[in-house]
Amino acid sequence: MKPTKSDFTSREWKIIQSHRTPLEVQRFLRKLPYNREPNGATCLSFREAIRQNKAHCLEAAMIAAVILEQHDYPPLMVSIESQDKLDHVLFLYKENGRYGSVARSRDTGLHGRKPLFKSVRDLVLSYIDAYVDKTGRITGYGWTSLAELGSYNWRFSTRNVWLVERHLQHIPHRTIRTSDARYHRWHRRYLEFQSMHPGVSPAYYPNTIQWLDWPSKLAQNNEHREKAIVKKVHKKGWKDR
Repeated sequence: MKPTKSDFTSREWKIIQSHRTPLEVQRFLRKLPYNREPNGATCLSFREAIRQNKAHCLEAAMIAAVILEQHDYPPLMVSIESQDKLDHVLFLYKENGRYGSVARSRDTGLHGRKPLFKSVRDLVLSYIDAYVDKTGRITGYGWTSLAELGSYNWRFSTRNVWLVERHLQHIPHRTIRTSDARYHRWHRRYLEFQSMHPGVSPAYYPNTIQWLDWPSKLAQNNEHREKAIVKKVHKKGWKDR
């Protein structure tokens, strides 16, 4: 059952009321520090992630689910599987019959997408090239509603909500196959880019127009610098991610 105003703290409710659209939530998540789990693996609820002011991809997807649930978006999630077992989670939404996503990642290309896609599969395919790093390659996807967890307290628990992670791991996943030639092309490009610009997340992909918040003056951080780097390169020739 959807929580009501009285279930939230004043700070939580203020965040909810000031972020009413997927785009606004995406910008909020971009500014939220990424949870690199320095003290061990976590799966923080919405409440704990907000309190601790950090989130990795699954935690961010839950934040998006709680905020947008209050604005009549169902709590839908997409699980993307990778060959290196470093999976990625998206919040899934639908507008005007098309799918989009909200997401947080250490990789610029794995954030949200505009509602442009006829199917969830098409949405996931928009992540294929950006997923390729040293070891990553999308192999499948599944999607579900957190409403399927019933009364499980994934929104407000003070403990790690591992059942959410297990639920996403156990839902049926559909296989995605991509050509080896395409994978190796993007893999080479990623390695070349990293050799010149270690630690910078690339944004040289051809589908940036599909990205939910790119470029954004509100949340560029090192991405402004990255965009300048990308221009030079062009002239020259749970992930958990």
